[in-house]
Amino acid sequence: MEGIKERFTVHIHDLQDRICAALEEVDGKSTFAEDQWQRPGGGGGRTRVIANGNVFEKGGVNTSVVEGEVTAAMKQQLQMNGDYFFACGISLVIHPYNPFVPTVHANFRFFELYDAHKKPIDQWFGGGADLTPYYLFEEDAIHFHQTLKNACDEFDITLYPKYFKQCNQYFVNHHRNKEARGIGGIFFDYLRSESDITPEDRFNFVKASSESFLPAYIPIVEKRKSTPFGEHHKYWQEIRRGRYVEFNLIHDRGTLFGLKTNGRTESILMSLPPTVRFDYDYHPEPGSPEDQLYQVCLHPKNWLCI
Repeated sequence: MEGIKERFTVHIHDLQDRICAALEEVDGKSTFAEDQWQRPGGGGGRTRVIANGNVFEKGGVNTSVVEGEVTAAMKQQLQMNGDYFFACGISLVIHPYNPFVPTVHANFRFFELYDAHKKPIDQWFGGGADLTPYYLFEEDAIHFHQTLKNACDEFDITLYPKYFKQCNQYFVNHHRNKEARGIGGIFFDYLRSESDITPEDRFNFVKASSESFLPAYIPIVEKRKSTPFGEHHKYWQEIRRGRYVEFNLIHDRGTLFGLKTNGRTESILMSLPPTVRFDYDYHPEPGSPEDQLYQVCLHPKNWLCI
């Protein structure tokens, strides 16, 4: 019988195919280009990138399956003890052209640690999905969060509130008065054997959570992709994209870990948007639609209790 790591590897590759196909269909113009790569030390991945489409200005849906020796940098960054590791996961970031369509991020991963004899000594899952709109539509926020909650509730009704809170605590630009990157979602890490969830339930939960991405996001894209917009809307989009860049390069653990451990730079920085603005001391006009989004980033909401 295949183990969890083999089954999760099959799942992320299948999910990558399905997500790319769905995004290509909604875009109607561009398709994903694939770059297969090998990692020195063991394993590799499939980086898929879409650009200059009708809907998506830039995006990537990546999978990786890597293994090798645990380095000193990994021990320090991940605070773990072991000799060998295996890791696999799917990671995506989609930056739409239309400012009324939100940027979205999702990541689901599995990690296994081994001793000097390559005997498993620890394993865990991590992941989540979050939405970064430029203009606020409460019905979209509710739909995104409700879809994620439904996936969590199939296993335990306490999971969504916990992972929603962890998401709000993680995707924050602390250097900007704790300004949120977007309107949240779910985020979990180190979901491992010492919890009350069995290994099989952990696998099924992460599988269900990752499969909730398409029904959470695609209906929002379909609803907003034809909304007319002007230069001032794009201007605001690029201001907010700047905040996205700040978070990814200053605070995001995955980005920092990859760059510090000689990860594949092109795949790591795929998450960055194509155009951004860093205007000095920029503030949206009070009461404007832009300010409405900004205030929610400063004061996050529980979208299912509005």
